[in-house]
Amino acid sequence: MFANQRKSCAQRLSVALVSALFAPLPMLAAAETNDVPVSADARMPVLSPVVITGSRVEHSSFDLPAAIDVVDRARITEGQARVNASEALVAVPGITVQNRQNYAQDLQISSRGFGARSAFGVRGIKLIADGIPASMPDGQGQAATFNLDQAERIEVLRGPFSAIYGNHAGGVIQLFTRDGQGAPSVETSVSGGSYGSWKADVAAQGKVGNLGYVIDASRFSTDGFRDHSAATRDQAMVKLTADLDADSRLTLIANQLTQHDTQDALGVKWATFQRDPRSNEIDPALAALGKTFADRYNTRKSIDHVQGGATYERRFGEDRLQLSTYAGNRQVIQYQSFSKAFQLPPSHPGGVVDFDRDFGGFGARWIAVRQMGSGSLTTTVGVDYDRSSDDRRGYENFIGSQLGVKGALRRNEQDVVSSLDPYIQSEWQSGQWSLTGGLRHSAMRVSVDDKYVVAGNGNDSGNVTYSSTTPMIGVLYKATSALNLYASAARGFETPTLNEMFYSGTGGTFNFNLQAARSKHFEVGAKAFVGSDTRVNLALFEVRTEDELVVDASSSGRTSYKNAGHTLRRGVELSLDTVWRHGFSGRIAITRLDATYDESFTTGLTNVVVPAGNKLPGVPAASFYGELAWKDAPSGLSAAVETVASSKIYVADSNTDHTAPGYLIANLRVGAEQKSGGWRVREFVRLNNAFDRSYVGSVIVGDTSGRFYEGAPGRNWLAGASAQYVF
Repeated sequence: MFANQRKSCAQRLSVALVSALFAPLPMLAAAETNDVPVSADARMPVLSPVVITGSRVEHSSFDLPAAIDVVDRARITEGQARVNASEALVAVPGITVQNRQNYAQDLQISSRGFGARSAFGVRGIKLIADGIPASMPDGQGQAATFNLDQAERIEVLRGPFSAIYGNHAGGVIQLFTRDGQGAPSVETSVSGGSYGSWKADVAAQGKVGNLGYVIDASRFSTDGFRDHSAATRDQAMVKLTADLDADSRLTLIANQLTQHDTQDALGVKWATFQRDPRSNEIDPALAALGKTFADRYNTRKSIDHVQGGATYERRFGEDRLQLSTYAGNRQVIQYQSFSKAFQLPPSHPGGVVDFDRDFGGFGARWIAVRQMGSGSLTTTVGVDYDRSSDDRRGYENFIGSQLGVKGALRRNEQDVVSSLDPYIQSEWQSGQWSLTGGLRHSAMRVSVDDKYVVAGNGNDSGNVTYSSTTPMIGVLYKATSALNLYASAARGFETPTLNEMFYSGTGGTFNFNLQAARSKHFEVGAKAFVGSDTRVNLALFEVRTEDELVVDASSSGRTSYKNAGHTLRRGVELSLDTVWRHGFSGRIAITRLDATYDESFTTGLTNVVVPAGNKLPGVPAASFYGELAWKDAPSGLSAAVETVASSKIYVADSNTDHTAPGYLIANLRVGAEQKSGGWRVREFVRLNNAFDRSYVGSVIVGDTSGRFYEGAPGRNWLAGASAQYVF
């Protein structure tokens, strides 16, 4: 069954790629010949949104020499559960979002292959929400902290321009929540669907005088698609915006995320997935009883996350000053699974992770606009400081014969990570040309104070500093009013995260010898309007990385990492947006990525040789998203069909384990809207995976036990309604 499905997916994906790549070319040629009479500015509200990611000032995405996409509020909220960022980011080329169906581990997001090896959370990509980092100084972040209910837009930046944001390599994902505007309003929404999933949300917003406010609170609960994957998530947000005078604004924002006893379904082996995609892996020690690892150890995770921040902006003519500060606390306790059949060595941290993290930082930047020669020069000078401090403990996950409980202390330390990054960026525009250059110096320090020093477990205290200066340059040429051509290049910098430094080899302790990965990014692209209602973006890129971080060994409940020489990423991204008559619109997003090891290296307990030319695990070679939508404004009715496809994914560096097969699925949604007086009511019904395909939703890269696979849901449904009243 899977072989036939893979063949069918590959054939259909190839046809889609070829069609999408070459179909626009005749139209582009016609647009060039006729010199499209409608200006780019006239199309900007629909097809060229204003962004700030990349340039740090308001900028038409059409005129920025970088691959950047905007996911607007409609795509984020309409006909969606608004629980996972994957619902919206699936439509962005270059981004792979794998929904683990495991709320204990968050989404797996990669950009051009960066971040694919993450065992949990997001790394290799800078996450920002309303100007406040959602990534810690070491590069690890959690997309679950994004408030999608009040999101106005998500800006997704890939490629060389990401270097100006410091310690990461693959890109930047920046969420902006809406400001309180207009008359006060209240809104409530509720949705429910397959696997006992439901969500309720209540919000209020408005503007009174110079003060705007947004208040939101929600609860999401699910029994989970997979066995032992139930979760309950509570989120809350308050945002205040104050226009202090005609030239200055102050924004205050606070967020809270609570997830208690979120069940962790873990990964499974290929044979287990084939037998039942919803199942867990059987623990051999209790095979006769049918007990799984997840059941035996009651694997779970609890999170309490709260943060607040403030931003201030003041204009001085065309110049402006921007200041921001933030602080927060994150508490996590996680119960892992591993066999108790062996005697734990003294250096083993146990199966319970418990940490209390305080984090915070500030940013300051000055943006100056000056006339220089025949053009305009915009220069940004700034500095970012971020710090996190973990009180981290580890415990045995058993007491006597009882498993899945907090036992004896096995680890006690304080981990402090801080970073200080000054930067400068300038853009000069004159006539048909735009030149951009930037420089950032990143310095990150990791300090460990080991308080658990016993026989057989030495003192792991120590520190290490990573630093790098990352330049970036870009040029854009406005060939016509409907066609922009650009090129850019940069050096990237990606430090190991705390989690990747915790162990060295199979029995070692804190690994202060890991090096930061360094990369060279190159990109060329074109952005074009076809007629007055279609936009096409095309980007070709190459990334060469040295000291790539890879899994070295994974056993006894812990994973160690090493540097693995050179890797090469080459690819193409294509997106097409179009708006037709009679309410029809369409979007296509295509990614082709060849990510390989450029030299051989050894890894694992037995020094397995990974030859040059092997594919990077966790990275699909091709992915496709297509959407055809219809909306009739007078009646309020809407409908859409979505197609999501991916090629196979390797699960380990050796490329010898069974790949996660390619797949193609279709999703359907319909909606309605009614207005009467101050009321606006909306309803929707959504059918995901309409043809009930069986496929792997995500993979756990490099798992030594072979439990790589996490199954995705078959056919499932979601329905919801919302009601808003404007006073």
